[in-house]
Amino acid sequence: MIKKVGEFKENVIQALNLEIKEGTSILLGDTNIEHMLSKHKEIYLKYHHHISTILEYPDYVGKHKENGSIEYVKEFMLDKEYVKIAVRISTSGKYFARSMYVLNHNRVKNFIKKGTLVPLTNKNE
Repeated sequence: MIKKVGEFKENVIQALNLEIKEGTSILLGDTNIEHMLSKHKEIYLKYHHHISTILEYPDYVGKHKENGSIEYVKEFMLDKEYVKIAVRISTSGKYFARSMYVLNHNRVKNFIKKGTLVPLTNKNE
């Protein structure tokens, strides 16, 4: 089963200079969930119910240089964890939430310093 879990917002498109139409769906399918469970089961079980929130209200976004995935990062204040969801385009031209994992605090700060992760200034929270 495939379901819509988010969509591309103008602030993300502008921040990363993407050529994606605003409102383009971000999907999550059974194979994506299986992948997340096999690679980062504890993180998926802890944060899977926040996937739509992370995609709707990311604190940071980035674009992976090597694989082109669009990265959404949200800091969860309660546990001081940065949760990252990587969104990739499929061969059919659809965007899927492909992986989810936690980034350590120092790594996030380094990514921000290097410009790999961009803070979103016009969040609608």
